[in-house]
Amino acid sequence: MAAIELNGLSKTFGDVQALSGVDLQVEEGEIFGFLGPNGAGKSTTIDILLDFVRPTAGSATVLGLDAQSNSKAVRQRTGVLPDAYHVYDRLTGREHVEFAIDSKGADEDVETLLSRVGILDSAERLAGDYSKGMRQRLVLAMALVGSPDLLILDEPTTGLDPKGAREMREIIRAERSRGATVFFSSHILEQVEAVCDRVAILDEGEIVTVDTIAGLRSALGSEGQLNITVDAVPEDVISALEPLDGVGEIDIDGRTISVRTTNASKVAIIGAIERAGAQIIDFTTSETSLEDLFIAYTGDETTAGPSAMDAHSTEENDADRITEVTQ
Repeated sequence: MAAIELNGLSKTFGDVQALSGVDLQVEEGEIFGFLGPNGAGKSTTIDILLDFVRPTAGSATVLGLDAQSNSKAVRQRTGVLPDAYHVYDRLTGREHVEFAIDSKGADEDVETLLSRVGILDSAERLAGDYSKGMRQRLVLAMALVGSPDLLILDEPTTGLDPKGAREMREIIRAERSRGATVFFSSHILEQVEAVCDRVAILDEGEIVTVDTIAGLRSALGSEGQLNITVDAVPEDVISALEPLDGVGEIDIDGRTISVRTTNASKVAIIGAIERAGAQIIDFTTSETSLEDLFIAYTGDETTAGPSAMDAHSTEENDADRITEVTQ
């Protein structure tokens, strides 16, 4: 059974087409990245999954349940860290998590959850005194209540320092290991590449592609780069490399030869350099980044947060939104 299944999902807001015929299937137990440029419709999709917004056409099924007619059951089995969230300034971190536990009828230890997200030492502090990163961790603790079958994380590393982002990735992997599905929306492409099994790219309300990162690179014939350090650069090295299939731009910087490649054999490149008279000292390789792939698929060099269209539902009281998610 798919954890999330969207069929012909469409949504309009007045004259704005936020989603148009979206078909998507997220398998149980996978970490799935959901990418898209500003205004692509990512937050709108998540809002439909949680029944904050009703689709204009099509259907959304979550954990085998219709997301609209069974929204309460879906939320009971789903943990959510929304992009636009607000904590109760006059409640402590402990009280927030206790509220989430009571709302879900769960039987969990508050301190274990707060410790897991790294804010146990601040359990008795008012959340209004928390930093942005601490608030992010607090809402994550609330999302983890009840060992949900599905975690929906919208920009989960926003506000976190590198250590916090690494800990977030560790929690995501641990949730997948216990059998949960993680639906991970983010504009921080490095975070997506580090944890996701597959990704979907959404652009202007339509799914552009769904694949693994490796599959995306292969489909585009995307370039990598081979950097080779030699004892001395042969005079005719460029002419030796240019005839090889898949070889692109060649740069020479001191004793380092950098070769952009598509499907060219790295062994063939190294062999050609050696035949030209150089001794290989060292070499490194790098693949096309997820950011490069993103730009290639969407033509958009910006991956900023939600636009007015994506953030339409954040105009409501964010505290009420947290309350809805936990019920």
